[in-house]
Amino acid sequence: MPGRFTLPGRCRLRHKRDFDAAYARGRRIGDGFFAVIATSNQSGAARLGLAVAVRAAGGAVGRNRIRRIIRESFRLHRTEIPALDLIVSARARAREASPSELRASLATLWKKVAEQCATSPRS
Repeated sequence: MPGRFTLPGRCRLRHKRDFDAAYARGRRIGDGFFAVIATSNQSGAARLGLAVAVRAAGGAVGRNRIRRIIRESFRLHRTEIPALDLIVSARARAREASPSELRASLATLWKKVAEQCATSPRS
């Protein structure tokens, strides 16, 4: 459907083996609100995986709020990100942050990821 604003399944990390590979050989980038692990992939497009823990984000409502913000930010910026598998985890400060602070933090992280991982031999 052309008018949908969803994140397609091919843009998500769904399997444990993909998460394990990213954790094992990925590059770590972060700030006060989020940590991102990035590793190259062969799919030709950036893919997103989420690891939002109870300790960092609180109960289900808080975790889902943070997940929605991360997915939406990724959806809006994914054309700027090279073919990478990205795992985003929230840090404890994200629980108390406003949505605009989280969006700004993620926009900065997407730029860092694109700059540091576009030509990096490790990614």
